Amino acid sequence: MGFHYTVAAQTDKGIVKEVNQDSLTVKVAGTIYGEAAFAVLCDGMGGLEQGEVASGVVVRAFEQWFLKDFSALLEQGMQSRALAGAWKNMIDDCNLRIHDYSSRRGTTMGTTLTAMLINNESYYIAHVGDCRAYQMDDAITRLTQDHTYTEREVALGHMTPEQAQNDSRRNVLLQCIGLGKPVEPDFISGRVRQGDSFLLCSDGFRHQLSEEEIFTYCHYDLYDLEWSAGNRHENAQLMNTRLGDLIALNKQRMEKDDISAVLIKVS
Repeated sequence: MGFHYTVAAQTDKGIVKEVNQDSLTVKVAGTIYGEAAFAVLCDGMGGLEQGEVASGVVVRAFEQWFLKDFSALLEQGMQSRALAGAWKNMIDDCNLRIHDYSSRRGTTMGTTLTAMLINNESYYIAHVGDCRAYQMDDAITRLTQDHTYTEREVALGHMTPEQAQNDSRRNVLLQCIGLGKPVEPDFISGRVRQGDSFLLCSDGFRHQLSEEEIFTYCHYDLYDLEWSAGNRHENAQLMNTRLGDLIALNKQRMEKDDISAVLIKVS
């Protein structure tokens, strides 16, 4: 019978910006291997408040791939190398399209990307930038590494995680989609277990939150205390409420960036 997926998504422009430059999509579809869940989250940035153009281009490209091309990949046997190749081609195409668009208008824009596909007891992630993907079971585990200056310095031992958290360069990206420069995405895969939760979030969602708070709101309290067995609609509403609560908490703590998240529950 396979796994079933309940999904929720919330996005907010925060307390400062006039335009929300994040874009996202989340879908659940039936396949020859049972249900599949697919989510894409992009955090745009750029001059003249047009980061939403860049993030929208990438989300739409991945969304169209899922709707039109994913089934053919499944029929061929769903090889992770083929999936990574298809996603890399889309990323390269979007990189050039966004760069050409912004060059014609005399501005610069780009976007991060974190995309996740869950199917047949496995997950697959394509990642560029500083949005994040988390897996939650008995604990919370970060699946992605930020492509930022501070994350690189921590990896090299030049900075502690605590120093990175408060460093003014924490949002300096080492790569993003749209500048025309070569993009080298991270491709990540792993196993899915019943009861797992997956969270994709923009950096604005997690700057003011601890991982313990994210885990409690999105997994531990939600599913141990309030989950309604068998009622997917009510559960999705509850998941959306919890994401909304965390967005409100971020805004209370004066988060100035766009705040976006996608939550997926495996059952």
